[in-house]
Amino acid sequence: MIVRFAGFGLGAATLTTVAAASGNNDGDVLDPSFDLSYFMAEPVTPRSSLVENKDDMKVKMEMLIMKIQADFCRALEDEEDPSKKFLVDRWTRSEGGGGVTCVIQNGKTFEKAGVNVSVVHGVLPVDAVRQMKARGKELIGKELPFFAAGISSVIHPSNPHVPTIHFNYRYFEVTQENGEKMWWFGGGTDLTPYYLVDDDVRHFHSTLKKACDLHNAGYYPKFKKWCDDYFMVSHRNERRGVGGIFFDDFEMHSQESCFKFVKSCAESVIPSYVPLVTKHKNDSYTSAQRDWQLLRRGRYVEFNLVYDRGTKFGLYTPGARIESILMSLPVYAKWEYMHSPSDGTPEAKLTEVLKNPKEWI
Repeated sequence: MIVRFAGFGLGAATLTTVAAASGNNDGDVLDPSFDLSYFMAEPVTPRSSLVENKDDMKVKMEMLIMKIQADFCRALEDEEDPSKKFLVDRWTRSEGGGGVTCVIQNGKTFEKAGVNVSVVHGVLPVDAVRQMKARGKELIGKELPFFAAGISSVIHPSNPHVPTIHFNYRYFEVTQENGEKMWWFGGGTDLTPYYLVDDDVRHFHSTLKKACDLHNAGYYPKFKKWCDDYFMVSHRNERRGVGGIFFDDFEMHSQESCFKFVKSCAESVIPSYVPLVTKHKNDSYTSAQRDWQLLRRGRYVEFNLVYDRGTKFGLYTPGARIESILMSLPVYAKWEYMHSPSDGTPEAKLTEVLKNPKEWI
């Protein structure tokens, strides 16, 4: 059975994801003379408000995630057929805020590539507050004002030898009934190959480790394990992929130091992934390898719809943009009854690593 997911959106913490800019420093990005035409679309917040509140973390997040989105989209377009460009969909949310969704669908290199920015605010409904309290957040009140800004991306390549990547980085604020404001960061980057190439996975993990080590040598091993644990498809007893880094509720230092760490992680996405696309996008493959890719995508869908926190949060949020929340789903996926790869095959090699995560560096 092959299922085609016709809608395009972006899940995996769409409404709670954030990343930072690469290249320019903060002043360049926030200067009133900065050329916003570099972005894929106009920011959600009016320019006058961005300039007036340029030192507010909410503004810094919006400017930086817009920059990361543009950088990544252009890097992916460089790997695609020149005639295939991102569809840019700028949207607004009546309850407050909006976003910019960028999609390539049915390209030569990318069957579906989604890069979504969201900058939203409003009141957290009871179900969303309950979700956060279940994670250990000590929130006072039932319906609380919130702000969330982030970038989230999932790339489903056409060639089975090119892995899928997912990343999201986010900043969140909640104002409690007593007026106290809580803030935190979260996010991560993870890789889902269909065929295991050890050198590729080592390159990916090494790039992430280098970004983490700029701030704390203990971050990579801690967040690597967290990633392995988080992306567990429990009903299959396997991980979604070969991991990367994942963290949430990151608030152990000052806002600025947390932001700088998230910035380094976000800037590591392109060097960790794009070389793998360049290396494998023209590899030959068989129909059997394509079938395996579709089967693995089915497992990807299972995780996103059953376990992913961000997808659940988005669906609980009033006015949520369903197309954007579900953009993480591939155009095509496949399920077969009782499928299991034969011993000694490349497919079995991958499955073993998914069931028993290893240290790559």
